[in-house]
Amino acid sequence: MEHFSSNVFALLLLLISISLPSSEGTPAVGVNYGRVANNLPSATKVVQLLKSHGISQIKLYDADPAVLRALSGTGIKVVVTLPNEQLASASARPAFALSWVQRNVAAYYPSTLVHAIAVGNEVFVDPRNLTSYLVPAMQNIHAALVQLHLDGPVKISSPIALTALQSSYPPSAGAFRAELVEPVLRPMLELIRQSVLPHGQCLPVLRLRGQHRRHLLDYALFRPNPGVLDPGTNHRYYSLFDAQIDAVFAALSALKYDDVKVVVSETGWPSKGDPKETGAGVNNAAAYNGNLINRVLSGNAGTPLRPTADLEVYIFALFNENQKPGPTSERNYGLFYPDEQKVYDVQFTFKGANGGGLRWEEDRGRHNKTGSSSNNNNGGNVKGNGSGRLSERTTGETWCVANAAVGKKKLQAALDYACGEGGADCKEIQPGATCYDPNTVEAHASYAFNSYYQKKGRVTGTCDFLGAGYVVSQLPKIGNCALPTRY
Repeated sequence: MEHFSSNVFALLLLLISISLPSSEGTPAVGVNYGRVANNLPSATKVVQLLKSHGISQIKLYDADPAVLRALSGTGIKVVVTLPNEQLASASARPAFALSWVQRNVAAYYPSTLVHAIAVGNEVFVDPRNLTSYLVPAMQNIHAALVQLHLDGPVKISSPIALTALQSSYPPSAGAFRAELVEPVLRPMLELIRQSVLPHGQCLPVLRLRGQHRRHLLDYALFRPNPGVLDPGTNHRYYSLFDAQIDAVFAALSALKYDDVKVVVSETGWPSKGDPKETGAGVNNAAAYNGNLINRVLSGNAGTPLRPTADLEVYIFALFNENQKPGPTSERNYGLFYPDEQKVYDVQFTFKGANGGGLRWEEDRGRHNKTGSSSNNNNGGNVKGNGSGRLSERTTGETWCVANAAVGKKKLQAALDYACGEGGADCKEIQPGATCYDPNTVEAHASYAFNSYYQKKGRVTGTCDFLGAGYVVSQLPKIGNCALPTRY
């Protein structure tokens, strides 16, 4: 792809945590709980909201006592944060670090399942030049955990901007900035190996460069697209997400730390933006977060460089936050409005395979909203019942197609389900029929998925197929066969 700057990809947030692999190896999805707003519900109501939607992990940007008390006895895992303002004290004074851990972790654990401590936030890009405090602060916080016998269940980390990468394209050329390697990154990685602690998270504002904006948006949103070839490995990338994570893997490999795991601690897409924020919109936010969650919970979280990786992902963010500074998008990354209603529908739980078929949660219009959806390229504003909220059923022309990135095995399993138990009309992809050619799993799966999706009335969730299917708003063709919109 040739290079040009695109505002579309300034909207995608991604924070990566690096750790030693755990013994659990279970894919999980959590949510970042930010509170830069003056209209959010109480901590008690928030906990009820989390439980009602099956959200079992959250990350805080502080260690608020009211939130930690409300989480007591819920079984919800939580990451707390030592703010940048306290890095210098935690770095210089072990007694300060011990006191902080006692007040904000030990006082609540184990009734409140504090899962990890984030030491600082995006320290490398903080204008106060706090980098030299980071590793000593992490070491003192870890020592405090050891002293309090909490170093086993409670891990440490530090959110770091992805600008720590000197290069990220192609992914195989990923490398950390030389000036950060010896003073900061290598000591952090050694701390991981010696203490079995998670670390190093990256929060980039990602910008992809290329010529075809439609394909690039699909590339960012996990939708079907031609892919981008990495000439260094010959891997083809079908998502920006994979490419960025593999750039981190390559950078770690260059430092001989191939044994570490990547946890995506912050990623999301805004449901609204300024006119120049191309791509901000409800449809695109729902596509990005929904497709990512489907992928992770289906166990298909690996990347081309690490195909068997199990990713832990935290979506940004729980609520729209009305007091965040900056462009409109900054205040519209939430999954929920402050009144606890969904901005758009995303499911956090899936049912497992049964008899070889795939099953998933479907929202069958339980909000009883009607209306129409705008499917313009920039995400648009979704119209509903006068509230500006997303309706459960879109009336614009949309289709469901297969995602080649999941691999033939998963596509075949989903195809078998759609044509079998799912009840899709698959006559036209039988030998000799109109849509049999091209005779590929991807082509046949697209036809079957779309049949199922259209028969179900295009209700939210009926094009998931555990990450194997995606909704598109431009008429797809398979050879000479155009996919129908009604059955």
